Order: sequence, then C-alpha cells, then structure tokens
Amino acid sequence: MSIFVNKDTKLVVQGITGRDGSFHTKQMMEYGTQVVAGVTPGKGGQKFEGSVPIFDTVAEAVKETGANTSVIYVPAAFASDAIREAVDAGCRLVVCISEGVPVNDMAVTYKYVKERGAQLIGPNCPGIISPGQSKVGILPAQITAEGKVGVVSRSGTLTYEVVDQLTRNGLGQSTCIGIGGDPIIGTGFLDCLEAFENDPETEAVVLIGEIGGDDEERAAEYIQTKMSKPVVSFIAGRTAPPGKRMGHAGAIVSGGKGTAESKVKAFEAAGVRVADKPSDIVPLLAESYEPARKALEGR
Repeated sequence: MSIFVNKDTKLVVQGITGRDGSFHTKQMMEYGTQVVAGVTPGKGGQKFEGSVPIFDTVAEAVKETGANTSVIYVPAAFASDAIREAVDAGCRLVVCISEGVPVNDMAVTYKYVKERGAQLIGPNCPGIISPGQSKVGILPAQITAEGKVGVVSRSGTLTYEVVDQLTRNGLGQSTCIGIGGDPIIGTGFLDCLEAFENDPETEAVVLIGEIGGDDEERAAEYIQTKMSKPVVSFIAGRTAPPGKRMGHAGAIVSGGKGTAESKVKAFEAAGVRVADKPSDIVPLLAESYEPARKALEGR
C-alpha cells in the first residue's frame, strides 16, 4: 500500500518541454510512473519521447487521457495559475515542484484548492514516491526500496539522506513525501500522519522537521492523541544562530516560537524519540519497531 500515489496514478506534466520538466519526466517514465500527458501552451499536438501526447491545456489533457494527477515544473510566476488550472481540469492531486512562488499567490491558491476538494503537495518540494508503484517529482528513486516505513519531511535533501539510511539498513518505505518548506504549503505533517496511520501497510513513520513555524508542535500533539504506530523524528536547524533565518522561507523563528528546542520538547513530551543526527534515526526506530531491531542485529 501507499499514500496519495500508486500504480493507478495517471500523471500529466505541466511544463513537460522545459529543461527541468523534460529531464524529470524521463526519470518518472523510466521508473514506471504512468505519464499519460504533458502540457505546454503552443506545443499541443507534439509528442514527448515519441509517446506522450502534449496538449495546450490541462483540461484537454485530462479529457483525452483520464489524467488524475498533475506535477508542475513551471516558473514561479506562473505556478499558482498552473495549480488552479490543474484543479479546474479535475486533477485531484497536484504536486508543485516550483520554487520561489510568491506567498501572496499561495495564500489565494491554497484556499482555492481546498474549496474544490483537491489536494496540493508543495510548492517548493521534491514531490512524492511510493517505491515500486509511482514517482511524482524529483525524489531519486535509486535510494528507495519497497517496504513499510513512511517518511515525511519539510526538507528535500534531508529526505534523501534519511531514505538512504533506511534503505541501507534493509528498511524499505511505503511512501516518501517532501511537503516543502515554504510558509504556505498544501499538505502538512498532519495530513501525512493521518494518511500513514490509516494505511494498513505502513508500520512506522519517520518525520523530518526543521526550525520555524509550529507544524512540528501540532504534529506532536496529533501523534500523542491519534497515532498507534511508532514515530521517530529529526529536527534540522538545532545549531542555527539565534535570530538568523536558515534554509527555507518557512524556517523563520520569531517571538520565541518555532525554535528547535520547542519542537524537540514537544516531541519528547509526546513520546517521540528525536535523533541528534540523521544516522541515529534507524537505531532509535529499532527501539520501538521490531523489523528495525532485527535489521540492525543482522548487520
């Protein structure tokens, strides 16, 4: 099993003929993702790699191919319009990779997506992969493996580091999702934790947070009151100089809130072990998840 994407995902790529769009579309196709259409205004009627039809609009692509998911590789200035176009066309899941989308644009778009009952992952995220089933975005498939550990992260590169640690220790993943680190994103920790809790094939969860905002504190409360599956975490930015913004636009600490210390305390109060460094995640997971313990013992 998996969350959000699977073998039934039919993908349309917005910006398929651009540099990033074309490169990552090839990667997704090679992985086995059902890429059924691409969209680049003015290039309708062409084919990508000789097989994927290109349309001028997402509405045309969905009508002709039955696409149910969109991934967006367009410049930031056009990303919000692209998200709304995908939702209006009937895509129930939209993954926006674009970085630098204006916060004011996202404030409007977030509401637009929610009101229409669709789901947005991103923007400024690496996307999502359910190993062995579907890859939507830029997550490197070669470091993943099929399994039963869910991974959710605000950081792209830390996602790769942790997934690689899991795979090297024989712990495959059900789904790995990078939710993005912008101030306004479509899918947060709570959405992913609820989905993992409800997925019968996910047995444990790794959560990677960072300084800024209060998403991790709210996640800790949810884990304590709603989750039955073991969760371990890592918080990036614990050594960030006070008063200095680090990394993502969402990594803003203000008024004494959003600090690494407050997040660590919240998780520990909820019974969630917090790793000091990414390489500690598997040993911590082994304390509450039997397959991880066996994997370490077998090394």
